[in-house]
Amino acid sequence: MSEPETGTPGLPAVIAVLDRVLVWISLLLGGGTLIFMTVLTTWNVLIMRKALNSPIVGAEDLLILSLVVIVALSIPLGARSGAHIEIEVLESKMSAAFAKWSLVFVKGLGTVLLGIMTWRLWHAGASAERFGETTQQLLISYGPIYYLLSVSIGIYAIVLVLDIWQVIRSGEVVRFKISEDDLCSA
Repeated sequence: MSEPETGTPGLPAVIAVLDRVLVWISLLLGGGTLIFMTVLTTWNVLIMRKALNSPIVGAEDLLILSLVVIVALSIPLGARSGAHIEIEVLESKMSAAFAKWSLVFVKGLGTVLLGIMTWRLWHAGASAERFGETTQQLLISYGPIYYLLSVSIGIYAIVLVLDIWQVIRSGEVVRFKISEDDLCSA
């Protein structure tokens, strides 16, 4: 079922609030992480490694963890804005009712799978330190990263539930479109 690329006016309050929260989490935390990565990379490579021949021990660990944080923060916003890949090969051959209910079924199946993934990531976070899952140089536990991914995937599951609700209610999903007005008005 084709999903229109419109803004969020007229959406229920819970979806509008979710949109705002996802944008600001992505901007503040994702932007802060990106700034940290840029500064650390510049300092480590240009100053410490090239100029002083003494790179920062563990900088690679911090950069890898920062990349995972950026990915984790972008998953729910990508889901809400329609950035994830969707293949609609057979949609033109389906009736409108069948397309609607097949979309509900697929999103429901995705919600179940994401729920299982959320649970398993949370469990992995709880047992990461016990099983020695750490970075190579600084031995930073992957536990908090698993927890962050678990929360991120859980929010993605919530986005899919809200998508299902929109499809059942109106037959289409109104995607969030990021604009300057959204960023300036909050």
